[in-house]
Amino acid sequence: MTKKELPTAHSEPAAAEAGPAVGAAALHFAPDELDSVLLRLKRAQGQIGGIIRMIEAGRECADIVTQMAAVSKALDRVGFAVIAAGLKQCLTEDPSSERTDTSSLEKLFLSLA
Repeated sequence: MTKKELPTAHSEPAAAEAGPAVGAAALHFAPDELDSVLLRLKRAQGQIGGIIRMIEAGRECADIVTQMAAVSKALDRVGFAVIAAGLKQCLTEDPSSERTDTSSLEKLFLSLA
């Protein structure tokens, strides 16, 4: 799509622009939680850029793997923060909701394992 074209009713949104799944509630963070999550993601983004530059520069394997482990840990922590915020939201907004199903929550946690 060019800059002047507008999306039509039949155009597909990009994955990052797609809205929540049908029946899913949007996740809302408290301002301090949001700042923490965004900071972690931005750090991970910077680390990934660093890893790319390390590979392009032909750096040692151990150095690259160390940085990859750090990024992985940072992303895991963000994932747990998102799950915790979602769990808190589900329990406070609608404790009887299907979204608080134990097996669904277990799947979320295991997806980060």
